[in-house]
Amino acid sequence: QLQLVESGGGLVQPGGSLRLSCGASGFTLDYYAIGWFRQAPGKEREGVSCINFSGSVTYYADSVKGRFTISRDNAKSTMYLQMNSLKPEDTAVYYCAASHFSTAQAMCDMTTSSQFWGQGTQVTVSS
Repeated sequence: QLQLVESGGGLVQPGGSLRLSCGASGFTLDYYAIGWFRQAPGKEREGVSCINFSGSVTYYADSVKGRFTISRDNAKSTMYLQMNSLKPEDTAVYYCAASHFSTAQAMCDMTTSSQFWGQGTQVTVSS
């Protein structure tokens, strides 16, 4: 079965850190741009951070620049999102995704479609 499996969400206090992981099962991520999206209650899904297939180009939403870091390990077909200095407004369900031959920005802007999505993991930032 071809799927992305996420882990790492949870409850954290403001200013804290979390690392999300997402592994591909049944396929490799070698020729896919990969990224992280989030959706808060009552809001549309938004691109948080994306990275191209080689790892040479990254894109970050303005709201997370300087706080979040995306990375990928193609040998393990796994992607990560390190989230530091978390704020209550970061609270959302986070989804990983993979988009075949997309650029990082096009993927995060959702001008190109993603063929695979993770199941979502809840991140709650609250004291």
